[in-house]
Amino acid sequence: MNDKYIRTIETQNEQETLALGKFMGKVANPGDTICLTGDLGSGKTVITRGVACGIGINEGVTSPTFTLLNIYYGHIPMYHFDVYRLESPENVLDIGFYDYIGNDGVALIEWADLIEDYLPSEYVRLDIKRDFETGNDHRMIDIYQKGEGMKETIDALERWGNEHDHISS
Repeated sequence: MNDKYIRTIETQNEQETLALGKFMGKVANPGDTICLTGDLGSGKTVITRGVACGIGINEGVTSPTFTLLNIYYGHIPMYHFDVYRLESPENVLDIGFYDYIGNDGVALIEWADLIEDYLPSEYVRLDIKRDFETGNDHRMIDIYQKGEGMKETIDALERWGNEHDHISS
């Protein structure tokens, strides 16, 4: 993925990772696309739960691995894709992918790197890595931007990062 690196945010535990997601949900705008990449168990669904909470979604958010898409309603809708089990990247088109991207809600895509050729021209991507040397819950979250859109979200993430400990630029 050839995206512009913005910064790295370090979280020490699941609560901090969830808080980052919640903050992203609070600053999210209709039409935003958030892409999540990382290994199994890296924290993609934790970030997703946080985004949902920030948007005002009160129901439990789970990974839609077997359904590929879950739709949740808060003050704006959240379209939660998990493309891990797609047989082929182009199969994302079969679920009406572009009907939800850049629309009236936030599109959140887990395993976005698997459908790289189908991603929109503008998004924020969080690449989440576990650091086992410093603890099972420790995460290094690299933030990237594609396109010039979502400037408000990028600026807000910069502010959030500057206001919290455990940050490396």
